[in-house]
Amino acid sequence: MKYRKLGKTNLKVSVIGVGTWQFGGEWGMDFTQKEVDAILDRAYEEGINLIDTAECYGDHLSESLIGDYLSRRTRDSWIVATKFGHLFSGRFEREQLWSPQEVLRQLDASLKALKTDYIDLYQFHSGTDEAFDQDDLWTLLDKQVQAGKIRHLGTSIGSNDNLHQTEASSRVGSAAIQVVYNRLDRKPEERVFPSCMAQDLGVLARVPLASGYLSGKYKPGTVFGETDVRHRHNQEETREKLEMVEEIRKTEVPEGMDMATWALAWCLKHPAVTTVIPGCKNPEQVSKNAQAAEFVTEEHHQDWR
Repeated sequence: MKYRKLGKTNLKVSVIGVGTWQFGGEWGMDFTQKEVDAILDRAYEEGINLIDTAECYGDHLSESLIGDYLSRRTRDSWIVATKFGHLFSGRFEREQLWSPQEVLRQLDASLKALKTDYIDLYQFHSGTDEAFDQDDLWTLLDKQVQAGKIRHLGTSIGSNDNLHQTEASSRVGSAAIQVVYNRLDRKPEERVFPSCMAQDLGVLARVPLASGYLSGKYKPGTVFGETDVRHRHNQEETREKLEMVEEIRKTEVPEGMDMATWALAWCLKHPAVTTVIPGCKNPEQVSKNAQAAEFVTEEHHQDWR
């Protein structure tokens, strides 16, 4: 495993993290505590130290599964990132809750679910610019940092071209940006990444396998069943993505190299990107994700494409 400093924080994160939306049950699979333990134990064995979750992956369900695990392990071996701003109200349904009082309630609920005294990275979660531009919200969060409940603040931008929230990061005390970035969606390269680099913000690239399209498992013409999250995607866009993936496989992925491994390493070449946070359903996928670190060099990171 390789590690990078997350922007101007003192956090050294593994270049591969563990995304845990799936633990909330919305991916069509319910996880037992034993299954979560096996996934996180494998991550630890692979040198992964970053777990990314959220208050609304289930009603604090993902956090609770992680918290139970952490309560039986060494807490300071892990960098835990979670988020705020939503209330889970059903599968793929959320209520937006952004008042300072409500966010404080969410923070305390997250700390309780995670069975921890502090959160390493507490992220504004895909909210509107109006919700973001509440000075009293950031004042409240700064007080929680000073109280030791939060080590660092971050922003998970909903639109991967949200320059407003990215540009305001240093002003509000947010030290990291989480953003959708992958070989099929390079929008952040245009405006968001240059701003992150100028401010020395850490970058967590989410959906690095483009919701599994870049896993290499699916050929053009694949039809996803109703229990699959990709069934919700626009059919024409899905067809175009699968055709693009096939072209990338033929022209960009080295012969004999697993496409998912290549796709994760591809994201990590950009000098703005600190870490990628792919999801995983079992320990084997964790190990497969971790292999991408072998193809990451800091030379490529500094001198990108």
